[in-house]
Amino acid sequence: MQYRRSRHAGGTYFFTVNLEDRQSQLLTEQIDLLRDCFTKVKQTHPFTIDAIVILPDHLHCIWTLPEDDDDFATRWLLIKKNFSRQMPRTETINASRKHKGERAIWQRRYWEHLIRDERDFNTHVDYIHYNPVKHGYAQSPAQWPYSSIHRFIRDGIVDPDWGCSETLDGGFGERRS
Repeated sequence: MQYRRSRHAGGTYFFTVNLEDRQSQLLTEQIDLLRDCFTKVKQTHPFTIDAIVILPDHLHCIWTLPEDDDDFATRWLLIKKNFSRQMPRTETINASRKHKGERAIWQRRYWEHLIRDERDFNTHVDYIHYNPVKHGYAQSPAQWPYSSIHRFIRDGIVDPDWGCSETLDGGFGERRS
């Protein structure tokens, strides 16, 4: 099946990317490796990470691509491939993946949404930063170490206690397998 993706050069996108095993904690256990994979891909295929949160089994982020570039798919392919190549081969691989020579670290697809305007951007940033609270990993967004909220606090964009009394749940971009 061929999926249609909204592709706009210089666009700003919200993504949700999941591990195949939604019980895994691989992303936080291997946070330095994941950061390194992002850094290496950004060197060869530049993009800006506007907001990000890494949870044990999935991540959410907002990227802005260069003005003449709409190819987020290659960037995700490289990040996922570089990360997977450095993991020991301990996962169970189904026949379809074996036939295609794939690992079973990441879900094949990901959720992508083209950000439409400033309100849409702010809503998705809030969703990203509140996600650790939503999933029960922290009592406030600032308690979660793997989040761009710390940059937002440092830069005075949000207060350190942001999200402590709010309940945010857009419900978008996330499905439990």
